[in-house]
Formats: sequence, structure tokens, C-alpha cells
Amino acid sequence: MKIAKIAMTASASLLATLIIAGSTFAQFTVQDLGTLGGAHSLAQRINDRGQVVGISETTDGPTHGFLWQDGIMTDLGTLGGSTSDAEDINNRGQVVGFSLTSASEVFNHAFLWQNGVMTDLGTLGGNRSLAFGINNRSEVVGQSRTAANQRRAFVWRNGTMSDLGTLGGDRSIAFSINERGWIVGESRTVTGEDHAVLWADGAIVDLGTLGGSFSSAFGINEHGQVVGQSETADGELHAFLWENGTMTDLGVLPGGVFSGAVGINARGDAVGISNDSSGFGRAVLWDGDSITQLPSLGSTVSFANDINAAGQIVGMSRRPDGFERAVLWTK
Repeated sequence: MKIAKIAMTASASLLATLIIAGSTFAQFTVQDLGTLGGAHSLAQRINDRGQVVGISETTDGPTHGFLWQDGIMTDLGTLGGSTSDAEDINNRGQVVGFSLTSASEVFNHAFLWQNGVMTDLGTLGGNRSLAFGINNRSEVVGQSRTAANQRRAFVWRNGTMSDLGTLGGDRSIAFSINERGWIVGESRTVTGEDHAVLWADGAIVDLGTLGGSFSSAFGINEHGQVVGQSETADGELHAFLWENGTMTDLGVLPGGVFSGAVGINARGDAVGISNDSSGFGRAVLWDGDSITQLPSLGSTVSFANDINAAGQIVGMSRRPDGFERAVLWTK
């Protein structure tokens, strides 16, 4: 969900050297995680136990959220509708995402899946909701329509969904939450721009941009380091790392013009996508002083969505036959 938007449109020492000392091809192996019987799949997140969640076409065609572990992909089912999407998993094995319900084949509802049971988290009074992130305290974040049909970021805690508010504009969305309860996402400002935001300790903070009018934050680690994508002063879209009030451009692959960072682990290693001189989007890892292109399943298009504490990375790679598959990169 987050990387689709990117495709369309680290420590202090890391910040000083990241733009861009060099590019290497990673010494990683790439594993096709398969599907639920259909042709295509996509991995969204991985926890520190190596459990992977995402979305896959089923044998009958509709897409369902999945949980992959030890070589086995399990269909998480739906809330009664035809489709579902698994967006995040915590270290307890709880999964969040969204699904069409038995009452509607039009409007998705956020869900929490655990121990084989999918629970509808409801809405902020409107007809739809989407869950994108969960921490180990079972706190869930996402976006919901309100009774007034506004799109608002929410946090769900102990059975209650709360509106996180905005920067003064009419909409917001939350993508990730860390163990401190800090939440990142995007909000419309009073002037109509969409900016990356941090909700922390009861306040909403505008993280700014790289010089343009747009930014969005997709991931946050336990140290409060935030990654995302921002428009630059030149009008390009670049990945960023935000830390202690400073947003730093993570750069692009040589010859490229856009990038976006989606996931970050506790070491400050970030993953996402960048195009190169060929124009194709490539899965990349930002660590130390370099941007590293990850290997593919043999085709030109790939992207990375998440990285865990062990350095395992998940995302998507297109095969030579054109099928797009959920993949796991390991060293």
C-alpha cells in the first residue's frame, strides 16, 4: 500500500555520509515466497521472528492477506467479503490490515488477526477503515472515515479507536507505530500541502520536507528515527531519514531521479525503492555510507518494504515471466 504510492508519484555519522558515497550490489540471496495459488504476491512486513505478512492472489482470483513462516504461506481469510490485505505483524504474531466485510463488497474495515481469528476494529463513525501498523503492545494505527466522511489517522488501543487529528487540514493517515507509542504518517496542512508527521506524547509534529511541498513518513524505529519520501526543491521525490528535528536526503541510485524509504530497523538500516539510469525501480538498502541495490528474481522491477533486527528484508520482485512475487532477502 505504502510502496505503491511511492512508485506512483542511521545514526548521526550515517547522516553525514549517506548522500551518496557509492552504490554496490548486495551480497544477498533472494527467495520467492510463493503465492496462495494465484500468480502474484507481495510481502509487506517482517517481524523479528522471521514471520512475513502480505497479500497474494488466491487460486480463485481474489487477493487475500497471508502469513508466511518456515516456508508455509497461510491464508488469513477475510471479514466475510471477497478480499483482504495484511499490512503489518508484531513480534507476538498479531497481524493487522483491512478486508471487505460480509456487509459490503465496497468498503474495507481494519482488522486485527490473532490465533486464527480476524476481528473487525470498526471505524471512526464512517463506512471504511484501514490498518497499517501495530506494535508489540497491540496498539494499531491506520486511517478511517469519520461520520462526516473525513479521512483521519487513528490509533486503536484496548478496543477504542481514536482520531489523531491533523495539521489543520482535512485529512491524515498513520502508517507505523513504535513501542513508545510514537506514530508516523502524513497530514494535510492548513495551506493544503501534505506533510510527513509524528504524533508523540500527545502532540503532532510537522516533519517538514526536503524543499518541496510534499512529504510522507512510512516507518519509525525504537530510537525515533523516521523514514519516508519527500519532494525536493528540484521537484524530485527522494527517500529521507528524519532524526532529532533534521530531515536528511538519502539519495538515489546512480542515474536515478526518485527514491522512497519504507522500513527501518533498530540499527537505522532503511529499505525501499530507487530507480536507476534505466528508469526501473529497484529494491534498495541504505546502511552505513552507501545505497545498495538488492538482487531480483531475474527481471527489472523490485522494491523492499521492511527490514527486521536480523537484517532480513521483504518486498516484491518481478520474475522474467512477468509475475510479481513476495520475496525475502537474506545475507
